[in-house]
Amino acid sequence: MSGPLAGIRVLDFSKFLPGPYCTWLLAELGADVIRIENPRELAKQAKVFGWDRPGAPTWDEIRSRDLFARGKRSLALDFGRPGAAEAIEALAARADVLVEDYRPGVMASMGFGPEAMAAVNSRLIYCSVSLCGQTGPYASKPGHDPVALAIAGALSRIGEDKERPVFPGVPVADLMTGSNAVIAILAALLGRGSDGGGQHLDIAMSDSAMPLVGGILARAEDPANLPPRGMHRADSGIWRTADGELIVTTDMEPRYWQRFCQAIGLDDLAGRQMDRTAWPEMKARIAAAMETRTRAEWMAIFAAADTQYAPILEPVEALDDPHNRARGMVREMDGPGGTLRQIGCPVAREDPVTGPASRPGGESRAILTEIGFDEARIARLLEKEQ
Repeated sequence: MSGPLAGIRVLDFSKFLPGPYCTWLLAELGADVIRIENPRELAKQAKVFGWDRPGAPTWDEIRSRDLFARGKRSLALDFGRPGAAEAIEALAARADVLVEDYRPGVMASMGFGPEAMAAVNSRLIYCSVSLCGQTGPYASKPGHDPVALAIAGALSRIGEDKERPVFPGVPVADLMTGSNAVIAILAALLGRGSDGGGQHLDIAMSDSAMPLVGGILARAEDPANLPPRGMHRADSGIWRTADGELIVTTDMEPRYWQRFCQAIGLDDLAGRQMDRTAWPEMKARIAAAMETRTRAEWMAIFAAADTQYAPILEPVEALDDPHNRARGMVREMDGPGGTLRQIGCPVAREDPVTGPASRPGGESRAILTEIGFDEARIARLLEKEQ
């Protein structure tokens, strides 16, 4: 591997998005990431996504499309099989970082908790990612992204409907948590350089989601009396065009607002930006004006006026967008069914990864050979996985 983290080895016990996103970023930065995958967990995942049904894609196809598995090696290992614990301990002894996302206490119950792993490798950075953390009243609570957003107060602010919030539609807390885990791991690796010791990192999705409401609280005189959910300002919005497409605008700074009003032919609104009582009427007039031209026409007009706007792209459109492609955020690679288009990494530009992920257990034999297991021991461990 190349990149700034070349030479760093990561053991990845994670299954859900925050953990795999964290270790994907580390892999894209050059770390050697080894996924430790329990066949029982893989079977659960298959049930969740319907991959166990007739006609479902093969694991080769599934993994080749899973961009967050990209750049990692996979060891499929039944944790209860004789010899599995020795293999995991041998890997931990050679690792710099361990990432896991089991509910608090589960890894310890299997013999792989932070204390047990510290006894094997005192320099190990052990990162636990969970819904609500390793401590506190909710520590044992199960749940996914929307639950973390709800606990953090963020879900209550999502959507336009004043009666009830909506799911965000994208895994906001998951990706923020994975990013926070990377930050904590990199800080711990730097700290380890000075004192030589490892540590246990406790990264919670509920903690990671709370900064999402930080700006709202910072602007509120009374947190108990926040404005109702939704976008109320007239200087920002999502507008439908004459051809049924959508454009978003964010002209909140006065000079951009003036340009926007002039561009859409509503100059009289320019001096009324903070006339809150008039916002509903202003928004209705803007919406009517936006429906008089196509998206392409408005794109040309707003570009000439230098306002703040963007077409609302579908994911497939984003993959074709020339800016995203120029920034290296679209990668093409060969996969089992032909050419794959996947997103690039937002923090790594050296592109150490050349192809898609292999199936679960694709590197099992090579990984076990690296830690000194002979062919007989490898055969016993992998008997049912091969």
